[in-house]
Amino acid sequence: MSILIVDDEKDVRDSLQELLEYEGYAVQTAANGAEALELLQGSELPCVMILDLIMPVVSGNDVYARMQNDSRLARVPVIISSSDPSRAPSGVLIMKKPWNLRRLLGTIRDHCRRERDTVF
Repeated sequence: MSILIVDDEKDVRDSLQELLEYEGYAVQTAANGAEALELLQGSELPCVMILDLIMPVVSGNDVYARMQNDSRLARVPVIISSSDPSRAPSGVLIMKKPWNLRRLLGTIRDHCRRERDTVF
């Protein structure tokens, strides 16, 4: 089970990756939406994706819209991570920056456990 972190801020990606790897997760990161979409074409989908909205190249909203138009990618749970949640698409889980780490870890754990339980 892996987690995909998509954020244009390197410090954010690195800090969150370190935390999640310490918690035992495999983590992939992308610096923009185009990189994220490329990673999502791999054979194994992440159990959850943490997606920033405001990024260069391809925005988080565009990534989310493209995922919803692809039946395979639409199954990936998305946590929107933004300092301005008013820009988030409706119906998606939003975690406002700065995060409540306990809530974020609990949400990730729930999504990844649910994904693991449906696979086995």
